[in-house]
Amino acid sequence: MFLGLEWYWWIVIILAAAVVMPFKIKFLKWWDKLQRERKEEQQEKWGNEE
Repeated sequence: MFLGLEWYWWIVIILAAAVVMPFKIKFLKWWDKLQRERKEEQQEKWGNEE
C-alpha cells in the first residue's frame, strides 16, 4: 500500500484527523482571543505609547 501502510491505517489516520482538527481550530481561536486580551490589557495599563 501507499507509504507501506495498510488501508485500515489510513482510515484510522483520517478519522483521527477529523476528530482532532475541530479541537485544534477551537484552541487556536481561543489562544488568539487570549493573546489579544492580554495585549489590550498591556496597552490600557501603560497607555498607548507605541
